[in-house]
Amino acid sequence: MSVVDVAVSDGIGYATLNRPQQMNAVTAELGRELAEAIGALGDSADVNVIVIRGAGGNFCAGGDFAEVERLRADGPDALRPLFENFRDACGAVSTCPVPVVALVEGVAMAGGFELMQAADVVLVSDDARIADNHIRFGQIPGGGSTQRLPRLVGRQQALGLLLSGDRLSGLDAQRLGLAYRSWPAAEFDGEAAAFVSKLAGRDRSAVTKIKSLVQQGLSGSLDDGLDLELDAVVGHISGDAGRNGVATFATRRQ
Repeated sequence: MSVVDVAVSDGIGYATLNRPQQMNAVTAELGRELAEAIGALGDSADVNVIVIRGAGGNFCAGGDFAEVERLRADGPDALRPLFENFRDACGAVSTCPVPVVALVEGVAMAGGFELMQAADVVLVSDDARIADNHIRFGQIPGGGSTQRLPRLVGRQQALGLLLSGDRLSGLDAQRLGLAYRSWPAAEFDGEAAAFVSKLAGRDRSAVTKIKSLVQQGLSGSLDDGLDLELDAVVGHISGDAGRNGVATFATRRQ
């Protein structure tokens, strides 16, 4: 039985973590299936945006304790694939050509918080419960928190969150820049669906190029990034999609 459900509808690819009884806790199999799902959806010409969410009202509670204990008993070589597969899943977000949106409600702890950090855009319910709580169990993060979190919120906030294990609400996450939008729980599904549908209706060539430029720019200097953007905009406007967009813009102006 698959632990990541995949579907496509109206330009939107869905990868739903499907272990609701375990609050969608991460196993080696879930990590493998999620990486494969993101890769396959991103390669589909029918998909303009990918949504990751959890089944049963929770995003993801982190690593599956039962599996961690079983693998730990078999030694480091048995344990390593659990973390490698999850790292591949998070990495698949950055290499995916289309934006990946995380819809976060309920619990997003430890690995769930780390998956949230890897997403391109995060939409949260106000009452979501979010934390990197590894420290509370005398553990260290293994899904990217020590590396992604400082890049997202800065060294001070990252160390404070990682060393305290403090819990954030969805509103806190938005305030810190860890989420783009936060809505009350009763409005979350409708507002998130409207946002994602808007992205799905955008020109795919523009969407993929914008994501690529941001990704490349963050790994280099500002001047290098501006050079990439200049080349990209000239190439885009010179092409069919760019000409159509300019014509539409001119018509609206008139």
